[in-house]
Amino acid sequence: MSRTALVAGPTGLVGRSLVRRLLDNPLYARVKVLTRRPLDIEHLKIVTVITDYGDLAKLQPQLAADDVFCGLGTTMRKAGSRAAFERVDYHMVVDLARAARAAGAAKFLVVSAVGASTRSPAFYSRVKARMEQAVSEAGFEAVHILRPSLLLGERAEQRIAEDLAQRLVPLLLPLFVGPLKKYRPVRADDVAAAMEKLAAGDAKGVHVHHLPLDD
Repeated sequence: MSRTALVAGPTGLVGRSLVRRLLDNPLYARVKVLTRRPLDIEHLKIVTVITDYGDLAKLQPQLAADDVFCGLGTTMRKAGSRAAFERVDYHMVVDLARAARAAGAAKFLVVSAVGASTRSPAFYSRVKARMEQAVSEAGFEAVHILRPSLLLGERAEQRIAEDLAQRLVPLLLPLFVGPLKKYRPVRADDVAAAMEKLAAGDAKGVHVHHLPLDD
């Protein structure tokens, strides 16, 4: 049976790769993308929903989907303040989860971050943990929380620290073994592939995944 996917954050590092994958996936007849402006993609499957995430209640009929993929996220530096960061990484994600569930979605897959914990000394990690808890309680048949470490890929905006880290990754990979495996930097396309794979499964309940996925 063909399904409908809903993708939030389609212009991000993971989102761009995910949209391409879902458009090529015969499992999905429609791929809805939530975006502030139309994407530079022409495809018979794609449905664009323009939003700033402040009007999700009004858009509820357009949010109807089987599987929701959320790649929303920013950085403290880009957000400019804790409140602005929290609006994106907590409120926008949780509001989407609740609105999509009300519209009938069964699965919610979201990109979080390694180290997410309500006990973390880092504000970033505490916000991610609160988001995870909230979406887990939204009532979906299945919730898949992905906790990647440093994302590798070509970003639209420059992030000096991450650019430097990407150059060092090949030298450091042998160190990320055993308990440190979950901290291994991961390609954004691999995260997108993991989300696509998990959505195709029939697992119920809430699941937290570190990358790479265990086979």
